[in-house]
Amino acid sequence: MASLLRHYSSSASMPSPSSIPLIDIPIPSFLASATSKPATWLYTTLALVAALLVLEQSVYRYKKRHLPGAKWTIPVIGKFADSMKPTMEGYMAQWNSGALSAISVFNIFIVMSSSNEFSRKILNSPNHAEPCLVHSAKQVLMPDNWVFLTGKSHVEFRRILNVLFTRKALSIYVGIQDAIARKHINEWLATAAKDPSPQSIMMTARNLNMHTSLRVFCGNHIPEQGAVEISEKYWDITKALELVNFPLALPGTKVYRAIQARKVAFKWLELAASRAKVAMAEGAVPECMVDEWIMEMQAPGYKGRKDFSDREMAMVVFSFLFASQDAMSSGLIYGFQHLADNPEIMAKIREEQYRVRANDVDKPMTLEMLEQMPYLKAFVKESMRVKPPVTMVPYKTTKPFPISPDYTVPVNSMVIPSFYNSLHDPDVYPDHDELLPERWLDPSSSANTNPKNYLVFGSGPHKCIGIEYAQMNIGLVLATASVLADWEHHITPESDKVQIIATLFPKDGCLLKFAPRPKP
Repeated sequence: MASLLRHYSSSASMPSPSSIPLIDIPIPSFLASATSKPATWLYTTLALVAALLVLEQSVYRYKKRHLPGAKWTIPVIGKFADSMKPTMEGYMAQWNSGALSAISVFNIFIVMSSSNEFSRKILNSPNHAEPCLVHSAKQVLMPDNWVFLTGKSHVEFRRILNVLFTRKALSIYVGIQDAIARKHINEWLATAAKDPSPQSIMMTARNLNMHTSLRVFCGNHIPEQGAVEISEKYWDITKALELVNFPLALPGTKVYRAIQARKVAFKWLELAASRAKVAMAEGAVPECMVDEWIMEMQAPGYKGRKDFSDREMAMVVFSFLFASQDAMSSGLIYGFQHLADNPEIMAKIREEQYRVRANDVDKPMTLEMLEQMPYLKAFVKESMRVKPPVTMVPYKTTKPFPISPDYTVPVNSMVIPSFYNSLHDPDVYPDHDELLPERWLDPSSSANTNPKNYLVFGSGPHKCIGIEYAQMNIGLVLATASVLADWEHHITPESDKVQIIATLFPKDGCLLKFAPRPKP
């Protein structure tokens, strides 16, 4: 090193700029390698990142083609930030941009449908698209859950489960529903007597609904400890089934917590299935859904599959909890709010209740009594139309899907049929934002003559299997509450705003003030 420095210093006379070209100045080899390699890696990395970003935008533009939507997508994350805190205003803007529109989230290409025609086509095209619900659904519900089946296997499995929602089965469930509804409503009244201030019914209604579902599905085969544990942990499952969540089930994430909650639920649901099999083998009378399922499989004329394991039965019941808990809670909460905000409708509900019950408000509800309450049924149907619990159900394309003459959805894209516009179509539902139960009482009304627009429970091979059960449960609770209690809605600036947590809920949690209602 020293000799090298001496060499340069000995000839260190100042040359003129033109005398020695810079290219001729020798640079030590160790110095050249130290400066060029990092620069090369930096330039290579930047070039690679730039190429990937260009490719990402090009692929998005190629898939989007002429559909409405952002011309360019935010690199990598796309619309992730918007999806983390979805709003009805944001969804409405997307739906109103076109019958089909495109977005991208974490490089998942998504086509959203807002029209009745395209939404029904997605729901009724099992050869091109299958339900994927949300990205985390298979992690939470288990990938072999029957809800993800398609084709013949799905049809056969669904045929087996149809026996759980027959008139015979519903007549068993209604007694359980009535008893639990009365228990919870009386608890609400007792709480209101101690604290008469308006209280949110967000969680109290969810607890009522979970209690009802677990006892209808599993009876007393689940001990009280298990029912409480499932109810307390199910909120973790709800939060993980939002449309967009962090996709990896890392400790601390919503998906991770949901998986732990599912494991807890499965422990108790498998126990219930095992106990039900023993009870039915010993000659007990069916008292819940799993009892009825086992008895139906033992019936002489039954030709379906009979070898369901405890885990498989638990998985079915868990899917019913998933389908019912959030959707029915949403419908129930908005039902209470709509009745409080529309006293003229409440008066008609009560008049029908007193007439059918012969003024005996303590008389347990029966299926026959419910069938004599057309106005109640019309109200429940209309309340769920105005505020549908579920506004969309994501599907995934299994092959290129020619959804319209001029557009084909690429394979492995997410395609989302939305229901809100169909349920608020002014041509089918005049005064579509108004709550008008009477529109369902006229057989010739446009609402009744256009059933294809009523997509509250979906359409096609994956249409909700428990429609009658869901409407019956919401109607029964509201009917029983109407004769046992009076309630006032404490209206806030957020009462008419919506928060989206898997399903729709009033943003302020629906603040109600309850008081006992005198008997007629």
